[in-house]
Amino acid sequence: MEVEISEVTDDMAALSFQGPNSRNVLNKVVENPVDELKYFRLMKNNLAGVEVTISRTGYTGDLGYEIWMDAQGAVKVWDALMDAGHDYGILPVGILALDMTRVEAGLFMLDVDYTSAGHAWIESQKSSPFELGLDWTVALDKPGYFVGRRALEREKREGSEWKMVGIEIDWVGMEKLYAEVGLPPQVPGTAIRASMPILVGNVQVGYASTASWSPLLKKYIALAHLQKPYYELGTDVRMEITVEHHRKHAPAKVVKLPFYDPEWKKK
Repeated sequence: MEVEISEVTDDMAALSFQGPNSRNVLNKVVENPVDELKYFRLMKNNLAGVEVTISRTGYTGDLGYEIWMDAQGAVKVWDALMDAGHDYGILPVGILALDMTRVEAGLFMLDVDYTSAGHAWIESQKSSPFELGLDWTVALDKPGYFVGRRALEREKREGSEWKMVGIEIDWVGMEKLYAEVGLPPQVPGTAIRASMPILVGNVQVGYASTASWSPLLKKYIALAHLQKPYYELGTDVRMEITVEHHRKHAPAKVVKLPFYDPEWKKK
């Protein structure tokens, strides 16, 4: 087909600009206001004399944009945003902070919170759209056949065997486990990407795949896979934690995702 492929990774730069004041700051430095830019849409613009593409996207649970440009103009764009955002308390953050915000937003990470069907070695590693809360991507009300339709219709009718849910760990209950050894709760400063068993009684009914302290909500939260019927909202469960090298079980509750979903995010 006479196609030519060029490597442009080093020629492009991307900046994630997130937070409740991101629109206000962005409007101070762009040529055309971004007020009318809809969720998951993009626009061409000019920022501090640099041609950019701005998309209304981001890997956080807040209002946000992603800015794409030639690498040569990246520093100029960065400086303009930092200057404009000074009065708003703008701060640069990295991937560790982003990992915490995406848990607050209930956003799953490939190969951390779920395995793609193409990479799954055994059947239990696979997940359906319904199990991952992606019901909105499946149009069973439309005519026509697609691969997997009958299986999804059956799952919709009978209910999923597993579901990805939010878990809120009871702080007082966890505090007691640490108090038994004379320690205050030891909460990691970053998100934990590990498999942490979830139990009801003495039976394991699932596992948490990512857990994190939420600086915004002031809660210890986790993304978890739970078996039917334990994934129902309000179900009392226990999550395994390690207290001074001993495995303990902190009380927790199944809650609705996302943990954080501000009204202004989609306006």
